[in-house]
Amino acid sequence: MINWRWGLVGLLFSAIFLSIHALDHSRVHQTERISGSAGDVLEDDPVGRLKVFVYELPSKYNKKILQKDPRCLSHMFAAEIYMHRFLLSSAVRTLNPEEADWFYTPVYTTCDLTPNGLPLPFKSPRMMRSAIQLISSNWPYWNRTEGADHFFITPHDFGACFHYLEEKAIERGILTLLQRATLVQTFGQKNHVCLKEGSITVPPYAPPQKMQSHLIPPNTPRSIFVYFRGLFYDVGNDPEGGYYARGARAAVWENFKDNPLFDISTEHPTTYYEDMQRAIFCLCPLGWAPWSPRLVEAVIFGCIPVIIADDIVLPFADAIPWEEIGVYIAEKDVPNLDTILTNISPEVILKKQRLLANPSMKQAMLFPQPAQPGDAFHQILNGLARKLPHDRSIFLKPGEKILNWNAGPVGDLKPW
Repeated sequence: MINWRWGLVGLLFSAIFLSIHALDHSRVHQTERISGSAGDVLEDDPVGRLKVFVYELPSKYNKKILQKDPRCLSHMFAAEIYMHRFLLSSAVRTLNPEEADWFYTPVYTTCDLTPNGLPLPFKSPRMMRSAIQLISSNWPYWNRTEGADHFFITPHDFGACFHYLEEKAIERGILTLLQRATLVQTFGQKNHVCLKEGSITVPPYAPPQKMQSHLIPPNTPRSIFVYFRGLFYDVGNDPEGGYYARGARAAVWENFKDNPLFDISTEHPTTYYEDMQRAIFCLCPLGWAPWSPRLVEAVIFGCIPVIIADDIVLPFADAIPWEEIGVYIAEKDVPNLDTILTNISPEVILKKQRLLANPSMKQAMLFPQPAQPGDAFHQILNGLARKLPHDRSIFLKPGEKILNWNAGPVGDLKPW
């Protein structure tokens, strides 16, 4: 009975696969322009529309931290490092702070790694607080707005809440001194304490050269229906289960570990990137945070992202048409994944694949070195440019104070 059942499932996938190719195999690899305002935003050029002043901080806030642990260069939170490097040579940089639209403070808050490579954000609030004290003491620009015309890169799991566990992050809240600043952060979930209104939500860092080296011929058949590699349970941090990924990953495993349509495992093979290019759908479930690097990898490799994270705010959502290229699955509907995905028509699958093949969309998800037109660096600058001109109300009256420098956990107030 079991073999007969899975035989039917195999025939179903074969029918879907053949239908897609029967429509016109060559069309899968054509591209489709991003239509409407999203396409215009994606192709914006920030040069000439804003000027950014980069504070020069002592190297203990950035370069020395990186020298201590070069692994930070390839970590998924490395955007803070590469954005700093990019701005130093960018055409939007100004050396005259009086003409600046935005001010940037280069602090590497996620480059304190455990032996296993996991970031420990516990020193981050003190480091950030120390840097803000420094710029407010040595330049007049912070004090006149208390940071309202400043932006910070805070790429950790829960952004400027600086904790890797959601419960603790919510309890701490966004660092008080960043309440008026614009945050560029990977964390994105609607109506969440750790997503500040007006934040620019960006993709996590994925090494562009590494992915480029694993590209396979574009006409390779996509013979895998659903693909996923990663944790289903985080036993170390969630020993009782159910908290990690809000149970969504566990539900994927329990429901589909024996389903032949689903190529899922905790193993991470050397052919991981090649396998994604052979898959039609790539699962992108939440982990401790709503996002993961799989989102970037899926877009780069043309694998339709299956986004499982309720109320997620996706990177560059005004430029990337996520609803057109991906599939959204509510966390409660994970047990029905097989039914939902097999009911998507070949025509819809083809359209999503053509959109995913658009080079400008892939470019927007990457932080290449050197920078390239339309990449993630430029999308961040585009986001900052769209916030201009600043409302005059951001400037404080003489003697006026809004932020409470003494607020926050006692440990955060210690010197760094």
